[in-house]
Amino acid sequence: MGPAHTAPPGSGPDGHPGVLVAVDGGGSKTDAVALTRDGTLLGYARGGRSSPQLIGLEPAVAVIDDLVTRVAAGAPVDAAHLYLSGLDLPVEIRTLEQAVADRPWARTALHADNDLFALLRAGTGEPDAAAVVCGTGINALAVRADGEVARFAALGAISGDWGGGGSLGQCALWYAARAVDGRGAPTALAEAVPHALGVASVPQLIEDLHLGFLEEHVLASLAPLVLRLAREGDDVAVSLVDRLAREVATMAVAALRRLGLDDREVPVVLGGGVLTSGDRRLLDQTRELIGVEAPRAVPVVIDAAPIVGASRLVLEAAGATPEAVRAGTQAVTAALVARR
Repeated sequence: MGPAHTAPPGSGPDGHPGVLVAVDGGGSKTDAVALTRDGTLLGYARGGRSSPQLIGLEPAVAVIDDLVTRVAAGAPVDAAHLYLSGLDLPVEIRTLEQAVADRPWARTALHADNDLFALLRAGTGEPDAAAVVCGTGINALAVRADGEVARFAALGAISGDWGGGGSLGQCALWYAARAVDGRGAPTALAEAVPHALGVASVPQLIEDLHLGFLEEHVLASLAPLVLRLAREGDDVAVSLVDRLAREVATMAVAALRRLGLDDREVPVVLGGGVLTSGDRRLLDQTRELIGVEAPRAVPVVIDAAPIVGASRLVLEAAGATPEAVRAGTQAVTAALVARR
């Protein structure tokens, strides 16, 4: 991630200084905050999903524009940092930045990147670090103190990816279908998968997906079911959870190794709904497998929302003091707790 270009503090017609805005957007929701350079939280708002990959560029920009406008509340924006899922390639980042460039809040210091950076900095401030997100999809990165970054295209099967709720759900249906028609081993998924989606049977579910009565993204909602059946001892579900643990560990270790960090004491932040669900088997297997290849790495399950990391990044880029950064992230954390 390159440095954001920071403009001098702005001021509105009433002479008040400008604000710093941070946005974290994903496949289910988007958070936005406005802060001053001393870490005072001026505004917080939540909206719908804003991943350009999932909903398209124009709808994503509309969500972001609405939230930024709301939290800034008429104050000039000195810097806006946007961290969104789906910004995996440089061309996607440039396209998003160009799409918002004419907004008043984007005319000073605009910076956009993948939401993994926000997740990483919500979990650690260490200059050498790595992060893996496993929610609807899966992605990972590592950063080094000299500014080098190792990241992945994270475009699904075409870029070698498997994992996240979407992959678990697709495989759950795959095994359920084969159990029903006799090609595969018996599994509790055969009955549980259609029931979880409110469909009478696996054949009916297949038909509904094929004809477009259901969209394939609903399969991601099956991830908690797979985790539960694995805890209950279903062999197929166990194999899927173990496969996911291997994939999370593989991505983390590969990112660390590309930066020469696999032999150092480096935090590995684990986030996303599947990893933060607290599933013991998944987490224990993931930690064990990371430890085999990077024995000094320290896996840490995140307990802070990525918007906290986005806030840290925009404050640091604006030259805020460590005390102000700490105050700002604490204020954002308190706002999130109050919202629950």
